[in-house]
Amino acid sequence: MTLVHVIRAAPMATIQDRGRFGMLQHGISESGPMDRAAFEQAGAALSTDAGAEAIEFSHAGLGFTVADGSVNAAFAGGEFSLTINGMAQEWPVTLELRDGDTVDITPGPAGNYGYVRFAMTIDVPMVLGSRATNLVCGVGGFDGRALRAGDTLRLVPAEPMEIHAQPMNVGEQDGPIRFIWGIHAELFTPGTRAAFLAGRYAISRRLDRMGVSLADAARLFARNPVLSLVSDAVVAGDIQIIGDGTPIVLMRDHQPTGGYPRIGTVISADLDRFAQLRPGAELAFAPVTLHKAHSLCLASPCS
Repeated sequence: MTLVHVIRAAPMATIQDRGRFGMLQHGISESGPMDRAAFEQAGAALSTDAGAEAIEFSHAGLGFTVADGSVNAAFAGGEFSLTINGMAQEWPVTLELRDGDTVDITPGPAGNYGYVRFAMTIDVPMVLGSRATNLVCGVGGFDGRALRAGDTLRLVPAEPMEIHAQPMNVGEQDGPIRFIWGIHAELFTPGTRAAFLAGRYAISRRLDRMGVSLADAARLFARNPVLSLVSDAVVAGDIQIIGDGTPIVLMRDHQPTGGYPRIGTVISADLDRFAQLRPGAELAFAPVTLHKAHSLCLASPCS
């Protein structure tokens, strides 16, 4: 057994695995990594030795020490600065952490989420088939909450697991965020839909694992009548227009149902890239067909 002592944790630092599936009917979304490709990249770097879980940390980083043993670890996601015992390291990287090592991850030039995966299992309880933390429901992970300074994680031998193939590059990294039109798109006029495609949006500071609010300088949807809908199921990537006209893209810890119109849904192949956009980053949206979305998903970690 190896111990990881958390000495610094950014907000929303959590334990995540691939997710908790089939629980939405009970009000619990699947959770899992905000950037699935980066999570799988870290696992592929460790090959079959990888534990099924990772520490996901947000843009402010993470600090921890290793005790009572050594462990191989893979670091991936975004662009962060990493030091081991004060010595700068590459990013992403895979290396051995030894007893007494101090790891410090600080913000780099890009990215909201990074991952540390170990060649061991993070020993937290399995809840409803997963160790993923759902911060909205308070289940899974480390007592159902975000990690904080003073927490100690136990690493135990991992069982051999399936490693997904190295994720493919399925789209231009600086292009528009692709989406399919949603079930409520026809509630918006053709002119509004055209203006939505022509508009530019910015990531606001109101973002977390549940959703990301978009700043819309043109206030496109503020002029629309408020639509009252019967709540129905939502999914990660849904572009929801709330009562004051603010677009919100739902993320991995989204609520089970929503009563606001959803003009579209960000395709799975672009949701990782969207999640890594920092506050202030600008974006545009581009529609694709359902067939195109499926073909891109088959070439990405969403499959």
